[in-house]
Amino acid sequence: MIRRVRSIGRGWVVKDGVPGPDVDEFAEPERIAAALARARPGTLLAVQHPHRTPAALAAGVPLPDALPRARADLARLRGTAYREVRDVVAPYRVDGPDGTAHGLLCMADPAAVGHTEDVYPEVVAERARVLADLGCATSAAMLVPVGHTALTDLVAAVDDEPAASVVDPGGRRHRLWLVGPGEHQDQLLDAAGAHPLMVADGNHRVAASAGLTGLLALVTAGPALRIGPIHRALAGTGLGMDDLVAAWRAVGLDATPVPPTTPPTPGVVVVVAGAEAVRVPLPVPDGAGPRPIDHAVVEEVLFGRALGLGSPHVRPVTDPVPADADAVVRIAPVPLADVLAEHEAGRRMPRKSTYFTPKPRSGLLLADLRPA
Repeated sequence: MIRRVRSIGRGWVVKDGVPGPDVDEFAEPERIAAALARARPGTLLAVQHPHRTPAALAAGVPLPDALPRARADLARLRGTAYREVRDVVAPYRVDGPDGTAHGLLCMADPAAVGHTEDVYPEVVAERARVLADLGCATSAAMLVPVGHTALTDLVAAVDDEPAASVVDPGGRRHRLWLVGPGEHQDQLLDAAGAHPLMVADGNHRVAASAGLTGLLALVTAGPALRIGPIHRALAGTGLGMDDLVAAWRAVGLDATPVPPTTPPTPGVVVVVAGAEAVRVPLPVPDGAGPRPIDHAVVEEVLFGRALGLGSPHVRPVTDPVPADADAVVRIAPVPLADVLAEHEAGRRMPRKSTYFTPKPRSGLLLADLRPA
């Protein structure tokens, strides 16, 4: 069997709660900075984003100069909020309103993981710099086996007292257990690595781990994973609904007024600006072949061709209507079958187009990335 996964040689499991605010890894830099501004100094989030703390922003400290403080804060947190563990894997369960996942926290080989989405190179470079400098993974990518696995049943059978149990702000209960060397650990690793692994969440973390000793990962097959929507927001454009509709109609798109509560469907987006909303069917390309993923069409046609807009005016959001957005293009979730088909064909999804839930809680288990 190909050894895609292995145990965590040296790690740290949280004693009580994760030290710091809970900000999803998907969060934009502005949201991270806002969360750090409300938090006490020296949190795990500040270790992950040391150049976005209030002090660093006020002084204009770039990431390289902020990393020594991050290393010191991480060492302090590992000594106070965590306890050290050796040669373990961690059966993991998360239950909440957005699904259920039973999986295994372990180390994975980044080269053996299939990417599912394109990435932002600048985000990968930033994360790679932090990982390499800290020598420690503080959050896990979520990987899904492409094939049937016994892992879900093996994790469901664990009934000991968990090593960590927390409830996150979204009401999800996260529990993990620690399994050391032996037959049980071997069974879990064999089940987790029995099939190729596809990234469900954490393409940037996987790319940033290239060249390192491993990737901290939660390998999970469910049993109730869900794909939620990732929308696109326009910000700082000064454009209103009339401007958007005129530009889209100029490139041959239809835009029909609808109630703002109208849900998007595959191939049809709903654009909300203030109290107004329009329904826009996405164009279908000529010729045979698979239909492009809706997110790619939105960015290429609605934003690029019609408006000439890209980053920083276009950003992915999970909030249906962010308060600071000029407009939000609501996009239906990508069906899992489409994700698997793209992966099977060797293609990548557009950036920030899949939002698998429920995700592992950042910071429950840290993993040393330095060579043994």
